Amino acid sequence: MIKNIVTLLILIAMVHIANAQKEFKPLFDGKTTEGWHTYGKTTVGAAWKIEDGTLYFDPTAKENGQGGDIVTDKEYSNFHLKIDWKVAPRSNSGIIFYIHEDPKKYKNTYETGLEMQVLDNDGHPDGKITKHRAGNLYDLIKSDIEPVKAVGEWNTAEIISDNGELTFILNGIIVVKTTLWDDNWKALVAGSKFKAWKDFATFKTGKIALQDHGDTVWYRNIVIKEL
Repeated sequence: MIKNIVTLLILIAMVHIANAQKEFKPLFDGKTTEGWHTYGKTTVGAAWKIEDGTLYFDPTAKENGQGGDIVTDKEYSNFHLKIDWKVAPRSNSGIIFYIHEDPKKYKNTYETGLEMQVLDNDGHPDGKITKHRAGNLYDLIKSDIEPVKAVGEWNTAEIISDNGELTFILNGIIVVKTTLWDDNWKALVAGSKFKAWKDFATFKTGKIALQDHGDTVWYRNIVIKEL
């Protein structure tokens, strides 16, 4: 009897641990940049600032190498990312994922990673380019619906990647759904600006980045669940 009880307790503990691993965990604590660093460096540049629980990019503080995309210390394979963002007028940024951090080989995050576009659609020139608007899978797939909110208002973005099945959600509405790495995917890449980059979007595990595009952007409530 005692042996059976011990076995049951062990099984319950294992289930609890497995469930805990699948819960959403914060990537930003609202107070520090712990868990992040500038791509190719060990710390976060001073242009990324924290105020009132938000992480924002201040382009006026970008001088002397204090800018740059910031990436997670940890790599992710299958995941569900949630993140709030808002932009200043005429601003551009992005949420980039599956980044292989090797700055000697790849100078920029976007040379390997895929991007969910963050943009002022009406104020930034990219808004006039198909597949470059907010919520798009940048330069690859455009959304047929645009639930993006007005400049200065918070948007909630979700990126779900599970064994090659990729879904983008913006403000509760699915805006992009595709399958990575199959023949159709390869054709999409071949028809994009990334066609000459042989390692673009080929890594199935990688880091997540917030992009410095030289414009003011805010992020908050950044959480992730590993699938």
